[in-house]
Amino acid sequence: MSTLIVIAGPTASGKTSLAIRLAQHFSTEILSADSRQFYKGLDIGTAKPSASELALVRHHFINSHEVTDLYNISDYEQDALKTLSEIFIKNNVAILAGGSGLYIRAVCSGIDEQPGRNDTIRLELTQLYESKGLEELQIKLKTLDPEYYENVDLLNPHRLIRALEVCLSSGRKFSDFRKNEIIKRPFNILKIGLLLDREELYERIESRVDQMISLGLVEEAKILLPHRAVNSLNTVGYKELFNYMDNNSTLTEAIDLIKQNTRNYAKRQMTWFRKEEGIKWFDPTDFPAILNYIESKVS
Repeated sequence: MSTLIVIAGPTASGKTSLAIRLAQHFSTEILSADSRQFYKGLDIGTAKPSASELALVRHHFINSHEVTDLYNISDYEQDALKTLSEIFIKNNVAILAGGSGLYIRAVCSGIDEQPGRNDTIRLELTQLYESKGLEELQIKLKTLDPEYYENVDLLNPHRLIRALEVCLSSGRKFSDFRKNEIIKRPFNILKIGLLLDREELYERIESRVDQMISLGLVEEAKILLPHRAVNSLNTVGYKELFNYMDNNSTLTEAIDLIKQNTRNYAKRQMTWFRKEEGIKWFDPTDFPAILNYIESKVS
């Protein structure tokens, strides 16, 4: 049976370089599970593979969409499974790499079916958020779906708006659609997690942010500024610089905040992945141990 090798872990843990080495070893292709790397123009701020890295191995879901495109996790699940079926025709191994835990889960075990978009309701909720703030969305969700209110990230307006959109369009609680039923895939799944000492990870994050700035992240954010309202740009690295461009902070303050928010994001990623079943953890620098483990499992 074909095998999907999943490379998961926090930002700056070395997923890209490991995925490329494994893809070269198995002569196969890589699917990105980073939900921001899909979008063209978000290059420096999402730490996309470089042009030279992209030339080494074929990558899917890198620069696959315009920043203004509406592309959700259900779309990604369907597209990723189709891509995998095509890869498995010619190779019995494929690589899925990224830090977006929900997107990895969608490919590995499916996501619950939910009602489609309702642009009218979404617009109304977005306007409510812009006029009255996050607290108004939180209050509304607590009334309509107290169960989901207790579990959702209450500081994430995108998730609050999506949950409220489903509640209002379906007349049912959003939590009713979240049954977490696992769908058995027609391929084996091998999950590799990259684990670093916290101090080392934070040093990597600091260094990466400094490198992003030197590569031109501020200029990239300026180009993207006209699109700042789209969800794909509600992202660490861009939103802090947009705030700086609004004269609400200095550049130094914005950079420091990017580093802090990236550290916080890495913490949330690790919390998520530690709850996922079946992940075998490795030091990202120990390639021989990772390869030996994979080869012992892949027939």
